[in-house]
Amino acid sequence: MLTLRHQVIMPLNNPQLENSYYKVVSVIESCKTKEQLEGAFRMVENFKELYGKVGYPKVLSYNLDRKLDKQLWQL
Repeated sequence: MLTLRHQVIMPLNNPQLENSYYKVVSVIESCKTKEQLEGAFRMVENFKELYGKVGYPKVLSYNLDRKLDKQLWQL
């Protein structure tokens, strides 16, 4: 289940989707340099391409983009 600040956004019925999403989030949050963030950006793009073919909630894409932007401003 996808949560944001202890609020349930939506249930994720696909455990593989959920695992992939949280893996990308953890990579984004662990970035300490712009080079690492570029790799995380590519990971986000791959996530969107892969799960875009099978359909996924667009809010996940929006959240990943926001996390990338937030992490970029923290560097």
